[in-house]
Amino acid sequence: MVGHSPPPFFKRGPAPLAKLVFFLVLSLALLVSDLKLRYLDAFRQGLSVLAYPLQMAAATPADFVRNASDYFASLVRLQIENKELKSKQLQGGERLLRLEQLEQENRHLRTLLEARERQPVKSTVAEIMYTAKDPFSRKVILDKGAQAGIEAGQAVVDDVGVVGQITRVFPMQSELTLLTDKDQAIPVMVVRSGLRAVLFGSGDGLMELRYLAANADVQPGDKIVTSGLDGVFLAGLPVATVARVERDQAQTFARIPCLPAAGVERFTHVLVLGHRESLPARPPEVEPVVGKLKGRKARPAKE
Repeated sequence: MVGHSPPPFFKRGPAPLAKLVFFLVLSLALLVSDLKLRYLDAFRQGLSVLAYPLQMAAATPADFVRNASDYFASLVRLQIENKELKSKQLQGGERLLRLEQLEQENRHLRTLLEARERQPVKSTVAEIMYTAKDPFSRKVILDKGAQAGIEAGQAVVDDVGVVGQITRVFPMQSELTLLTDKDQAIPVMVVRSGLRAVLFGSGDGLMELRYLAANADVQPGDKIVTSGLDGVFLAGLPVATVARVERDQAQTFARIPCLPAAGVERFTHVLVLGHRESLPARPPEVEPVVGKLKGRKARPAKE
């Protein structure tokens, strides 16, 4: 029919190629104009603000996983470093303790060498290796023996005073009985009063002056030195200090415990003194005149 137009459904717009060209030209024009005029910056900023929560929501799981992995990795690394630091600290502490012990031993050895120069007899420095097997005795084993010139009966001192006496000698080692041993005794003298006595070991780290009268001239704090009457210990060596004096009128003797002056049970190096010069021989004992008279027969009187 003339003048009849097709329904809108069957209307066809521009060709697809024309649409492509149109939008392409429009896009290029917008890009060029935005590049020159910068009029879309505000639009882009607003769009970025609106899209930021969505970006954060989308990135949160990935960030959580990454942060968790970094946290656990750093935690394991810190634990390993902590163990290494503790190990180094322990090793450093052990080395520091060894250095302090060595410094103390060096100081003690220097004082021993100085004391060695002051002694009028030949002496030998020895080291305490270990204690004897008997737990009820105060005996130790030294690292020097007969090959080093050590002999039984020699006195042993440190830089302060008397420590003990050599009781047994082996080729490479020797046994030292400390003054505090219950079977050890040494003749001594009280410096203040000049009183001679015998000092016995009590077996518990102390010593005791025995067989002194209750009224003996001994006071707490008195210094006790060797008397030298036994021919073994040099006279004047410090031995002990009187701790207290217990006097009981009902008892014949006073009880006088003493503290050792030397490091009897402390240090690890000692000085073994050689034998002193031989003393003059004892004079021969003379038979009493009364005994001689009793052994003779009475002679008859001359007329």
